[in-house]
This record gives sequence, structure tokens and C-alpha cells, in this order.
Amino acid sequence: MREGRDRGPRFDEPIARNGYGWWYLDALSDDGRSGVTIIGLLGSVFSPFYAAARKRGLADPLAHCSMNVALYGPQRDAWSFTERGGTDVRRYRTSLVIGTSSMEWQDDTFLVRFDEETAPLPGRVSGTVRIHPLALAHESFVLDTHGRHRWAPIAPIARAEVDIRRPESTRWTGMAYVDSNFGSEPLEDGFTGWNWSRATTRRRTVVTYDSVRRDGTRDLIQHSFGADGRSEPLEPLALARAPRTLWGMERPVRVDPGTSPRLVRTLEDTPFYARSQLSGRYLGEQAHGVHEALSLDRFRTRVVQFMLPYRMRRVSP
Repeated sequence: MREGRDRGPRFDEPIARNGYGWWYLDALSDDGRSGVTIIGLLGSVFSPFYAAARKRGLADPLAHCSMNVALYGPQRDAWSFTERGGTDVRRYRTSLVIGTSSMEWQDDTFLVRFDEETAPLPGRVSGTVRIHPLALAHESFVLDTHGRHRWAPIAPIARAEVDIRRPESTRWTGMAYVDSNFGSEPLEDGFTGWNWSRATTRRRTVVTYDSVRRDGTRDLIQHSFGADGRSEPLEPLALARAPRTLWGMERPVRVDPGTSPRLVRTLEDTPFYARSQLSGRYLGEQAHGVHEALSLDRFRTRVVQFMLPYRMRRVSP
């Protein structure tokens, strides 16, 4: 289901108790050797602290916010996930500040500044990402049968200028993608899991969203977004599979019929979540992009909840 929406991201949208909102961006360098993913989370959906607060009753999502930064390079990667709340979080119509990092919609550019501490090993990541949309999306999609979860692409096809200062100075450019998700209940209450991907050529981005709802029904979104601003649903793509991760996560991928995806690199491999860099054929063209596999049944287990604090920090204002 699609709904109309305003131009550009809006950072002051209301978020329900126990709910969430996030703004996601990823970019891959033109040479394919570097990448970045940044997620501004209000009501951090993968926070064990937020999960514990929800068990006690209706929890305030703004007390559990994070700017998750993941850097991928030819020599080393870096990961930062610090949860904050209270006065450390400020949000306005066109900007969001979480601690020492921010997102801002500025003159048709999505600007992200970050300065964060890494985990589990101490260190810092800092830099700037500027996303220049080739076109903006103007619709959102309801993901569940009750209308409690929705996905809104913002800049499905864009160019990125990435300037990393720490852990090591580097600059690069490449294709990028920006979207947002919102929910009025915990993510794991609505879904058992999903597989999502975006694959981008020079002129188009194909997005697939294959989700399994908690009630057992499935939803498959397959949409193409063009640099000319036009978007359209696609005929069903073929289901293929990339190799399982070391944690045994399956990676179903949608590609053109008669073709197979190629796993370029596993970016994140955890017990309940995997992020991968893939390439494949879409609309008859070779495309490169990002795939995510998520198991919310695994996320709910006690062992995963116990492990999560080792990958993130909690800072009280």
C-alpha cells in the first residue's frame, strides 16, 4: 500500500510510546572498495535497554536514540553504536541531533556529520557525508496488515561525497541511497523477519522488501526508482540465494529471472542480522548495492539480548 508524503525527510514526526523511527543511508564508492552506512534511530529498535524498558510498560522512544555509524574500507572497518536520550537528543523539522552527531536536510542535500566512539574496542569515527539526490521519492508504503509499520524511500538514487577524518583520513564518492521507517509498536511485534535490498545502476535503483509478518502473512515490495523522478512497481523478480553467513543467516535475494547474485562482501555478520554488498542483474543491467537479512525471532532470544551490549554503549545525559 502506498501513501502520499511531503518532499524530503521530516525529523519531527511524532513517535508513539514503544514505537520507533529511523533514517537510513548507505553509500558505496565508485571503485567498490569502500562503503558507509549511517542510521539515525529514535526508539532504537535493536537496543536491549529499550527492550527492557518496554517490558516495564510504555517506554519513551526519545530516551533510547542512537546514531549508528558503520565504515567499510579496503584495509579496516569501524563500528559505532552509542545510545543516548534526554537533552542529548534534539530534533527539528529539517534536522536531528543525537549527541555529537547530526542529520540535516539542507538546500536539497542530506548532510550527516558524525563524531562517535567505537565499540567493542575503543576508538573514534568522525567525518561528513553529503548525499545529493538525483531524484526524490514522494510516497510511503505500509508494511503490515494493521498499518503500524511503514517504509518511506527518500532518495533512492543519489550521489554521495564521503569525507572520513577518523579512524583514518579518506575521501571518496559513489552511489547512495536514503530512506526512513516508522512504527507505532516494537518491530518484533509486527514481524518475524525480512530481507531488504537496494541495487543501483547509474540511472535507476531497484528496491525489494520481502517481509514475514508476525501473523504469518508475507508482503513483497518490488519497486524501481529512476533518476528522472519516476517510480513504478516491478513484475516479480526471481528468488535466488547468496551463501549463508557464518552465523547461519539465510540471504534470499531477488534478481532478474535466469540470473544469480554475486556476493561481493559480507559487511556485518551477527546472530540475528546480516548486511552484505552484492551485485546482480536488474532490468537487464548490472547493478551494485546492499542487502540486509533480519531475523526478529533470533533477536528476541535471551542469548542475543545478552550479547547486544557488547556492540553498543549507553550514555546517560
